[in-house]
Amino acid sequence: MNELKKIMETAEFLKTKIHQLPEIGIILGTGLGKFAERIKVECVIPYNSIPHFPISTVEGHAGNLIAGRINNKQIIAFQGRFHLYEGYSAKEIALPIRVLKFLGAKILLESNASGGMNPLFKTGNLVIITDHINLTGHNPLIGENFDEIGVRFPDMSNPYDPGIIELAEKIAVEKKIPFKKGVLVGLTGPNLETKAEYRFLKGIGADMVCMSTVVEVIAAVHAGLKVFGISVITDMCLPDALKVATFEEILATASSAEPLLTKLMEKLIINL
Repeated sequence: MNELKKIMETAEFLKTKIHQLPEIGIILGTGLGKFAERIKVECVIPYNSIPHFPISTVEGHAGNLIAGRINNKQIIAFQGRFHLYEGYSAKEIALPIRVLKFLGAKILLESNASGGMNPLFKTGNLVIITDHINLTGHNPLIGENFDEIGVRFPDMSNPYDPGIIELAEKIAVEKKIPFKKGVLVGLTGPNLETKAEYRFLKGIGADMVCMSTVVEVIAAVHAGLKVFGISVITDMCLPDALKVATFEEILATASSAEPLLTKLMEKLIINL
């Protein structure tokens, strides 16, 4: 079965379950797991019941699709994402994003946990993503292109929508939510990087590093979705002052940043 048929079958299945089609999709990555509590939920669909959907295997990723409303905005929230290090291909990771397009969504909101390489950052910071570098070695656009999804050679000069970034900045200032801005680099993981790798990544212009997001954003831009992304800095990756980071500490830092991130995302959705 080709990729387009899988996407269409998944979208048609979800249309039988969802009362009203979404305007906005949001990926509840590390740091946004409890955002689901802010949604006026209409239905919850476990990933394992959705045709062709991957299954999230990472702690803190519940593995549900939630359809509902934030104020007057109809949204779909992905409560958990998929990673290359879990063994999924770029096309499998892209499938939920492409399904969003065929459900009628126009905007994708992204969140993730990242390691900070900019010395002006500190743990717990919220960093609006202005651009990214794809060093995963994977791309969901490789292979047959389907014009129904997007053009063969999509432009990536502004993968993160400048208008939504400007709106998010305005909301953050008004609500006194501290934030920074930076360039994200995506690697596969699951290991954290070496000191030499952090020096290299900082040297090529990255401010933070993660194991997700960039493949999803490439798929979203290809599908014509506007994208906004934000990182929670969960550990500092300064090679000359590098400390051992544990997954438990990363989760704890992401949880501590969750209230401010939830507040910003909720206000952003309302104002989009």
